[in-house]
Amino acid sequence: MLCYCRLTYLPMSYLYGRKFVGPITPLILQLRQELHTEPYNEIHWSKKRHLCAKEDLHYPHTLLQILLWDSLHLFSEPFINCWPFNKLRKKSLKVAMDIIHYEDESSRYITIGCVEKPLCMLACWVEDPNGIYFKKHLARIDDYVWVGEDGIKMQGFGSQVWDTNFLLQALLASNLYDEIGLTLMKGHNFLKNSQVRDNPSGDFKRMFRHISKGSWTFSDRDHGWQVSDCTAESLKCCVNFALMAPEMVGNKMEDEQFYDAVNVLLSLQSKNGGYTVWEPAGGAFWWEWLNPIEFLEDLTIEYEHVECTSSSIQALAIFKKLYPGHRKIEIENCIRKAAKFIEDVQYPDGSWYGSWGICFFYGTWFALSGLKAAGKNFKNCLAIRKGVEFLLKTQREDGGWGRAIFLVLQGYIRPSKEKNRIW
Repeated sequence: MLCYCRLTYLPMSYLYGRKFVGPITPLILQLRQELHTEPYNEIHWSKKRHLCAKEDLHYPHTLLQILLWDSLHLFSEPFINCWPFNKLRKKSLKVAMDIIHYEDESSRYITIGCVEKPLCMLACWVEDPNGIYFKKHLARIDDYVWVGEDGIKMQGFGSQVWDTNFLLQALLASNLYDEIGLTLMKGHNFLKNSQVRDNPSGDFKRMFRHISKGSWTFSDRDHGWQVSDCTAESLKCCVNFALMAPEMVGNKMEDEQFYDAVNVLLSLQSKNGGYTVWEPAGGAFWWEWLNPIEFLEDLTIEYEHVECTSSSIQALAIFKKLYPGHRKIEIENCIRKAAKFIEDVQYPDGSWYGSWGICFFYGTWFALSGLKAAGKNFKNCLAIRKGVEFLLKTQREDGGWGRAIFLVLQGYIRPSKEKNRIW
């Protein structure tokens, strides 16, 4: 399963299995009155199980899904609460909490994101309100909370490594080395110190984790969750710094650190040549039939993305300049397969759609950059010609290409797999 999916439902399943109900305080009573459109005590919860606002109904449940959920609720649940089946639930709750503790420890109690953090913290509190696990969670709340002009906010996640990568690449492109040497050296040190140095502890495969040694995360080293494009962009920066004078940007990383990063990238490539984000693709397509979310689709398993594939091509291509003999055949085959994936997923109009609901221009830029790094050019690659033609014909009269389509993320527009454009 996609890591965000399974690590959201992990603590939720624990809380449901415990049938936990917190103390009913005056604040809880106020929230019940504020959040619901009818008196709380009069709500018929079973009838609300499949209720969803029409504005959010992007991915309606099928009849098969509804039958499955209702069967579990109406028939399986009463049995599982009775002896001897309740022994199975008790054992399952222990397994769920063991995995929660493992994930918490592996991420230094940051967890994987802002949704999972409070859920895992609540599960630890339910297990033991005075326990060390809950107290460790409290210590990492500051990683998510920041004070804005209009009050306290909770951010989705830190992006220190990701932001640093692109800022450093922009500075390197300026050629102002004599003026910004100290800045480059500090940024280089940050990336070297942010690389993950170990795999998750113990038998991490049994805990459904992938290798992380040599990777970079989206935020910082403590987080521990390897990300393909964050690793690739960081590797690009570190190779560029290694090719520069050390008195200007500091000493390069150790050889083994470079090799470990390449090992992670090679391990994340799918059979079709594309790159996923966090872990290798493994789930079957029919897993999506079990998606319980009405407002999101394609979230149950990992998928390959143009941006991650492009970044990985670029990183491996520049790595070859520094270490031309290291895993040469594997890297060349990887780049070839990745470039083929990018060509295969191009839209008929020459564009590529960016992941994360951004826009076609973003995806197309990444795709073209990856193909270029793989040795493709305007003369020998039809995909590049079509991509360039798409950018040329979509330029506006004022010279721009429009704003990124963040409206997709906000739910105002949804991408269509059949149409060439979504606006």
